[in-house]
Amino acid sequence: MQFFRKYRTNYLTDRQGLPIAMSSPVSGNHNDFYNIKLQFEEITDTLESASISVKGLFMNADAGFDSVDLLLACEQKEIIPNIAYNRRNNSQYTERILDKKLYRERYSIERTNAWTDSYRTILNRKKSR
Repeated sequence: MQFFRKYRTNYLTDRQGLPIAMSSPVSGNHNDFYNIKLQFEEITDTLESASISVKGLFMNADAGFDSVDLLLACEQKEIIPNIAYNRRNNSQYTERILDKKLYRERYSIERTNAWTDSYRTILNRKKSR
């Protein structure tokens, strides 16, 4: 049986996988990339309003986030994107370099995703009883 999330959020984590900022929930029938520029602005504005500079921040993201919009938004905020290449896109940014060693650090993000999903499952079970 497959369950679908009612809402989706994008969040930024630190190196240990602790969420430090997140976007507002978007209805679950959209993918994680839906309206990414607006969600990215919301996340970075949250950090900046807390007096946390995003300039020079190193950001890992999987191939699902490989888009010109996100790369340009990172460039405007002076964030260094380390986004895996999406082979289905004909990206204009082919000269960018993927740091594979740092990209392997994504396990902390995946661990956070798994923890959030398992917590949500427990919450849903508790609600249904």
